[in-house]
Order: sequence, then C-alpha cells, then structure tokens
Amino acid sequence: MTGKHAVDLTGVSETALMTLMVRASEARRPDAILDDPMAIHLVDSIDYDFAKFGFTRRQDMALRALVFDKYTRRYLVDHPEATVVALAEGLQTSFHRLDAAGGDTSRFRWLTVDLPPMVELRRKLLPSSDRVRLCAQSALDFSWMDQVDPEHGVFITAEGLLMYLQPDEAMALITECAARFPGGQMIFDLPPSAAAALVRRGVRTSLRYRVPPMPFTLSVAEVADLVNTVPGVRAVHDLPAPQGRGRLLNALLWTVQRIPLLDPVRPLTTLLEFG
Repeated sequence: MTGKHAVDLTGVSETALMTLMVRASEARRPDAILDDPMAIHLVDSIDYDFAKFGFTRRQDMALRALVFDKYTRRYLVDHPEATVVALAEGLQTSFHRLDAAGGDTSRFRWLTVDLPPMVELRRKLLPSSDRVRLCAQSALDFSWMDQVDPEHGVFITAEGLLMYLQPDEAMALITECAARFPGGQMIFDLPPSAAAALVRRGVRTSLRYRVPPMPFTLSVAEVADLVNTVPGVRAVHDLPAPQGRGRLLNALLWTVQRIPLLDPVRPLTTLLEFG
C-alpha cells in the first residue's frame, strides 16, 4: 500500500501489532475509554494484515494501558525528572499519552529497551524527542541498566513482557532491577494463574493466529510473597483494574477483584517498590 510501512515481525514481537490494533480500535470509538491518537496513527501507517488476529474490538488492552499510565503518572508526580524505562516496549505509545498530559510530569525522561527490529520500526514510525532514548537489545541483557541515571528516580514498565519469559529469566530480571534501582518502582502484568496450562501452549485468537506460549505465571499469593523472596523489594501492590465501558464488565471487574476465591481467574497487574 502506497505511503505505508511494510512490517515483518514474528514470534513475541508480532504480538505488539495485535495489542496496537486493539488499542487503536478502542481509541477510534466515540465512547472510547482510552485517548490514544498515536496508536491510531501507527495503525494507519503500517501495511499489515491486522485481520489475521481475529476480533480486536475489545477493551482489555486499553484497560491495561490505563492502569500502567495511572501508576507511571503517580510516580512522576513525586519524581518529575525520573527516568521511565519501558522494557520490550513494542508499539506501545505510553510516552505520548503521558507527555500529552503536560504539567510537571513533562520533565521525565524515557528509555525504550527492545530488540533491534522493533527499535528500528519505532524510529521510522514515531516522532522523535530529545527526552526519549532507544536501546536496541533484549531486556535480559542487563547492560541497559548502565544507561539509566537513578539520581531522580526510576520507574520500570514491563507491559506484556514477563509472561513470555522463562520463569528463571523473569525472576532474574525482577531481582536485578530491585538490586540496581533502590527507591525505584516496577510495574508488570501476568495472565491468570488458573490459565497457566492453557497459555503455556499458546492461545489461538483466530484460525490464522496463535499467541506465542507464555511460560511464566504467578498466583496472587506468589506475587505478594515477592517482598520476602526477592532482596530489595520493599512493597508489593496488587493493582485493581480501572473502570471500563459497560455495567456488566465493571460488575465483573469489581467482583473478581474483591472475592479471594476468584483470584486464580483474574489477570494480575503488580507494582513493586524497591528499597
């Protein structure tokens, strides 16, 4: 298609296109719960068969973006010159949403850490900023930490990342972040622990696409115990889902968040405080 960028991503990196399409589809709605014009711009700039992902008019990725934005912004209120490190950022547009909010938080710095093909795609498709740096390497190559100045605070996001790592890799990443950035915070999400057997095989979203296997999950109790098992983790917060669109959805979100027996069936979003 003339004027569009052809994209050839595979494996876990390809999931960035699926989550992008879900956010853009939500942002196009007149009653959208997420304001994400940059996601719409990216979808319109990419030559790709998004239909292969199946149904993308859903709220889950927008809800995830909202909770990540909320707690990133909360940290930046107290640390306005902090560095936000976005691990395996894919085609997330968090920087642009947070920057558009303005105020004191517009002084923060941003470090994207992702594989070279994704970093190159971001260079081509997203506007540059002197407050954004791109680091083309795996998040598991901990040398990216040497590029982070912790003086004004560090907030680490791992949106849609840890579940695709092997358990020892995910725990090593959390442990190293806690050791290197006292006073910082880290936010990540995981699928429901009850779905562990299913997501380890990979979930099919359509006849033409299967989400890659997700070998790493934790139960609510295991996440809470990180404060005891990972040196440097000072506090663990089980973050509630934000309100979505529709009474039924909000009733379900409210219920699963408050009834412990339902803990295994809800996705987790966790905030760690390092100290």
